Amino acid sequence: MKKLAVLTLILTMTLGVVKAQVDINYQKPPKEILELADAPRTPSSMLDDKNENIVLRHRSNYKSIVELSETELRLAGLRINPITNIGSRTSYYNNVTLMKVGETKERQVTGLPDNPRLANFSWSPDDSKLAFTQTVPTGVELWVLDIESASCKKLSDATLNANLGRPFSWFKNGQQLLVKFLPEDKKPLIDKSTSVPTGPKISVSDGKKAQNRTYQDLLQDKADEFNFEQLVRSTLFTVDLNSNKRLWKETAMYAGASFSPDGEYVMVSTLHTPFSYIVTLGRFPQKSIIYDKAGKEIKVIRDVPLEEVRPKGFMSTTKEIRSVSWRADKPATAYYALALDGGDPEKEVDFRDEVFTLEAPFNGQPKSLIKLKQRYSGIVWGNDEIAIAYDMWWNTRNRKIYLFSPTDVSQTPDVLYDLNYQDNYANPGSFQTKKNELGRSTLIINKNNLYLSGAGYSPEGRRPFFDEFNLKTKETTRLWQADGKETLESIVEIMDAKQGVLLTSVQSSTKFPNLFIRNIKKRIAPQQITFFENPFKSIEGIHKEVIKYKRDDGLELSGTLYLPVGYDKEKKEKMPMILWAYPREFKDKASAGQVTSSPHTFTYPYYGSMIYWVTRGYVVLDGAAFPIVGEGDEEPNDTFRKQLVANGKAAIDAVDKLGYIDRNKVAVGGHSYGAFMTANLLSHCDHFAAGIARSGAYNRTLTPFGFQSEERSYWEAPEVYYTMSPFMHADKMKTPLLLIHGVADNNSGTYPLQSERYFNALKGLGAPVRLVMLPKESHGYSARESILHMLWEQDQWLEKYVKNKK
Repeated sequence: MKKLAVLTLILTMTLGVVKAQVDINYQKPPKEILELADAPRTPSSMLDDKNENIVLRHRSNYKSIVELSETELRLAGLRINPITNIGSRTSYYNNVTLMKVGETKERQVTGLPDNPRLANFSWSPDDSKLAFTQTVPTGVELWVLDIESASCKKLSDATLNANLGRPFSWFKNGQQLLVKFLPEDKKPLIDKSTSVPTGPKISVSDGKKAQNRTYQDLLQDKADEFNFEQLVRSTLFTVDLNSNKRLWKETAMYAGASFSPDGEYVMVSTLHTPFSYIVTLGRFPQKSIIYDKAGKEIKVIRDVPLEEVRPKGFMSTTKEIRSVSWRADKPATAYYALALDGGDPEKEVDFRDEVFTLEAPFNGQPKSLIKLKQRYSGIVWGNDEIAIAYDMWWNTRNRKIYLFSPTDVSQTPDVLYDLNYQDNYANPGSFQTKKNELGRSTLIINKNNLYLSGAGYSPEGRRPFFDEFNLKTKETTRLWQADGKETLESIVEIMDAKQGVLLTSVQSSTKFPNLFIRNIKKRIAPQQITFFENPFKSIEGIHKEVIKYKRDDGLELSGTLYLPVGYDKEKKEKMPMILWAYPREFKDKASAGQVTSSPHTFTYPYYGSMIYWVTRGYVVLDGAAFPIVGEGDEEPNDTFRKQLVANGKAAIDAVDKLGYIDRNKVAVGGHSYGAFMTANLLSHCDHFAAGIARSGAYNRTLTPFGFQSEERSYWEAPEVYYTMSPFMHADKMKTPLLLIHGVADNNSGTYPLQSERYFNALKGLGAPVRLVMLPKESHGYSARESILHMLWEQDQWLEKYVKNKK
């Protein structure tokens, strides 16, 4: 009867929205927070394969609300600006500078366009040039940067089609590019705001189960279908470095193009009708066709129909050919995976997937390379005798890593590692690669040795490593490991395995990450090659540590603790605290209790961070472990609420025991699934003074075919969906809650409606709640106006309900 009463109340509230609007302009947070939020952004660096030149790409911290307000169409999972014909959420760079490795002086690139909006950077095959796009008010142009002269020039007018991503690929000679242009016969789009309907929209089911996630931005009607087709149609041309343009292939819905390693062939993927109103473009009909470099069709290697229906389960996949690509160790050999269970994880089979290969001139039969017991997840190619294959199975959290011979398929693949992929302490690392003579990344093979590098998680902390793997003995020898005492040094690239030369990134809590060249065989100091400074000087001296503590059932937990600016650890004044977290599901307690954070990561207050509030007198426990464990036949979510509350209490107890906080003045918050966590905690315990929930989902019945790591449907586990939904328990929520959501949220499951309906429920039941809907924002926020206002809202809420709690 209680469930019936709650559901009746929900229905009542959906029919009559309680009005409680506040008219307000965009606000800015206090000075201490604003200075950090507006600190200059450090440029991103691109290092060429010769390790000679560094390209520095500069951009602003944020977009503007004006940029977010540009025309946008949401079609089949895409968000497109139909005027410029590029993704409407594209992040742009506004300047480019160059540095020589070993030098500190930057060279300004000349010839850049006015009002630069640069994107889609791509090295030429010989690394002498860099192509990129420039977005102007009327469209997208193609540009090229010459590294030696540090100058760039425009290669085309503003007619590129970047609606499906980067619109160009380099030919092997580095003198031409294959470019997608808007077709000359492109028709005007239908304006749905003024068009007159010609009939109703009708959806039908033929009785087959189509249990799809709650995708957003789907096609809705024939007008959407027409507009989508017009926006993704392109004509392929070659463009040389003198701007000469030649037709390469007639107009089609080109999704992508990939050159073979020798540059003699191009694999082109195209979209086809019929479209769908229930799945995104990734499940539309597709073809993969191999052409020679002159544009002559050689082979249709993949022809996939519309897939609205797939078997149930996270490990389900298409029954058609998938993951088509080029072998990196061969001039022109394609390979792909095929499910042997029809894509159905419920079927009992000896092998789940098989990988096939087909070499040029592609007129023979595909050859089997390897059969895998679990779902194929990738291959790292070496040579004719050596390759590494990966498979995985989500339900058991298992990953297997195989050594196999691509030539002799009679040899049984050797299982090198059989792992729980959530067990970070046992992670052997990744096999390392370098560019071969074809310009593709293949395994580093030194006689009988391969090489591994990994993050180096352990109970003692994070210490990245570099190992040698012997192919005969299958044993590893540690060649180098970071000391982890005062810095975090991670391997970026193996520059020369035989000589022991590594490219590493070094950071500490106060030192911004910079690149170094380290020689592990010579006793010389690493050579610093980038010189970025800490832009957040006001919080440079704060205390930061990773604390470890236990849940009431003995499960090991951890979190990164920050103390306020100027805090005296001797006096130990009791301060308010913000606990920020994100729940994660595990199938074993040992993995759930592992420490994966480091006190030496650089303290970086990004837009969604709570670290800003150390300047406002708050203790911050960031990234607090919130594992949800289900061992054996038990699923994690079977005891979600109980474990959630236990995690929260353990975190507060741990920091309170250190003497830093007033446990009656603790806020909890999170983004997305962390927002879902927050609403549940405030509904089912009284440990917190207030909460902040951003871009969350609160009614799981609106995501009935699974969510997050819940594979079961609502009809298979109704009690789980009911118990986990804060919306269903809104009558229990009496703690002040700040809800923030982007009006244009496109994340599966976190419709803006989730926050709106939850607010209505809480308002109707008398809970102290505030709902902030950020115009134009998606699941993550990007406009400066939105982010500064969000920071202001959070500060106001924390000051009122936590620091100055009555």
